[in-house]
Amino acid sequence: MPATLSGQLVVAISSRALFDFEAENGVFEAEDDHAYMALQQRLLDEPARPGVAFSLVQKLLGFNAGGPPLVEVVVLSRNDPISGLRVFRSARHYGLPIERGVFTRGASPWRYLKPLSAQLFLSANEADVRQALAAGVAAARVMPHAARASCEHPDELRIAFDGDAVLFSDEAEQVFQRDGLAAFQAHESTRAHQPLPAGPFKPVLQALHRLQQSPGLRIRTALVTARSAPAHERAIRTLMDWQIGVDEAMFLGGLAKGEFLREFEPDFFFDDQAGHVESAAAHVPAGQVAMGIAAL
Repeated sequence: MPATLSGQLVVAISSRALFDFEAENGVFEAEDDHAYMALQQRLLDEPARPGVAFSLVQKLLGFNAGGPPLVEVVVLSRNDPISGLRVFRSARHYGLPIERGVFTRGASPWRYLKPLSAQLFLSANEADVRQALAAGVAAARVMPHAARASCEHPDELRIAFDGDAVLFSDEAEQVFQRDGLAAFQAHESTRAHQPLPAGPFKPVLQALHRLQQSPGLRIRTALVTARSAPAHERAIRTLMDWQIGVDEAMFLGGLAKGEFLREFEPDFFFDDQAGHVESAAAHVPAGQVAMGIAAL
């Protein structure tokens, strides 16, 4: 029988999200793919440095130790197959048990997300991220310049999410963008007991919730949102309706998120708004969910 990834959290990740290929990418942008391929071939025996999502992947794969596989990480990359050799060699160097990869040499790889049954896609390419989101897969454009994850929690995976347009739909955000803060607060107050529609990252939070039920797995999640009281209630009641809890919730009322995330020390933070992602990236690994009215 063919192999199956059924029942696992499947994460697809690009080469530049997993490893620091920024210098090599500079060659690609300044010259052409042939120069890039030649450089990667010369560097085959030199492990690439960890990239912005390295810690997230390393900890997720750590959940497979000593039992049936719970997480599958697949490299899904615009890189060419020769450069893919370096990706696999680098993964082996760091002890990452990554066995599957799709390399498309410049073509958009998002169409392979469906046969992979991927629930999350991380890439440095905004167009690929937008196509994945349009296809119904949670996706984020990683910030290659973002700070790397803290080493203070080696045995605990920490992930932080924005609310509107990430965990939830951007229904309420549309009201804010169109009519302002007062209208947004009134809209959310009158609908406090009405769950928000799901956003693209609800399935990811659900998958993490299931993993949390496994003995010995330490996962800590946080909701980090620009909402404040009274709009906070609808967000919490929505999570209650989904029967999913988060460990921490920060209702910041428009304060910059970066310093709060610095204290939480996530392995990754997901937000739809570029300004919040830039604020976060100064302190923690971060990516933009390029979807919703505020991300246009």
